[in-house]
Amino acid sequence: MMCIRRPNRVAFIYLKQKKKKGGGDVIFNSYQGPAVPSPVALVQTRSRRNSYCRKMGEAVANVARRINATVEEGKDSLDLSDCKLISFPDGVFRVLRSVAENIRIITLADNEMKALSSKFFSTFTQLRELNLKGNVLTKLPDAVGEMEHLTSINLANNSFSTFPAKLTEIATLEKIDLEENSITEIPLEKLSAMPSLKWVNVKSNPLNSNTLSALESPHKFDILSTA
Repeated sequence: MMCIRRPNRVAFIYLKQKKKKGGGDVIFNSYQGPAVPSPVALVQTRSRRNSYCRKMGEAVANVARRINATVEEGKDSLDLSDCKLISFPDGVFRVLRSVAENIRIITLADNEMKALSSKFFSTFTQLRELNLKGNVLTKLPDAVGEMEHLTSINLANNSFSTFPAKLTEIATLEKIDLEENSITEIPLEKLSAMPSLKWVNVKSNPLNSNTLSALESPHKFDILSTA
């Protein structure tokens, strides 16, 4: 019996002699106990870890560059799309504090955001367009209903199971994109009461039969509902 030591684990290898039939050389069959990572596996693990850290470092640097560009160039837009964000960074509020009221367009598409805080909407009060496409959002904070200048919001390819009702309280809202979510019904009566609404996209949602039937009636705004 041989004992091979590794950090925090010990593996035992049992060697058993076995004669070939008819004589000949001795064959050693082995049985290995608890698995010990091979040098190749360890190298691969370290390589994956280093690759992940490198990508995250690049993502952080990318966010910093884009924010600095918005501040230094006096832009009215902020593009943080495809930055591997899981939430809107608190540090961004501090950096953009002096220019927040100048920002009209924010793009946070193709990240991994699960939620957006009330602070976001209370900070960027002059926002006209908000793109949140391609995240994993399930709801919006009530504060979104207090936006006084928002005209367009893109929530396509998220995880909404119910229509974000607070959107119907935004008097300036013209376009709502909710394509490819999991919404089964939409508040048509409230949408019809919105003074500026021109277009709603609810394609690729599992709308129930009552909603589909109601959509056949004419509305004052355009609505996309087919797959």
